[in-house]
Amino acid sequence: MNLDSLMKLYVHELKDLYSAENQLVEALPKMAKAANDDDLKSAFTEHLSETKNQIQRLEKIFKQLEFEPGGHKCAGMEGLITEGEHLIKSDISFNVLDAALVAAAQRVEHYEMAGYGTARTYAEKLGRQNDSDLLQETLNEEGHADQLLSRLAERRINFLAMDR
Repeated sequence: MNLDSLMKLYVHELKDLYSAENQLVEALPKMAKAANDDDLKSAFTEHLSETKNQIQRLEKIFKQLEFEPGGHKCAGMEGLITEGEHLIKSDISFNVLDAALVAAAQRVEHYEMAGYGTARTYAEKLGRQNDSDLLQETLNEEGHADQLLSRLAERRINFLAMDR
């Protein structure tokens, strides 16, 4: 697609987000399995359900735009997930792994928040208020997931990872 208009750039951003979310659907169960902290496992599992709903919102937007959602691979998310997979496979103590998983997951959340914020802004500029509202709903969920990860890290996980 020749990116010669804001609308085409908007669709490109949506395709990137769609790819990112679908990659995350594959990664979250692996992260939950690797986590040792029960609350962290639960956070990953709950976010998997949210992520599936976020994909449905994107599909709704694509249907209204009369575009197919596939056909693009988000290289940024692929890289973030690969980094997380390397952590899981590395020689790392289970308490430190939990802290590392939180950090990896927060990188993912921040990446998604940047993408959804951009897409929402494009939707607003293009007069697509319904799209903007759906994208804001997802942006709010990503922010809450990030806050939950911060609370888990600050209240327990990072302390357990410290050398004693």
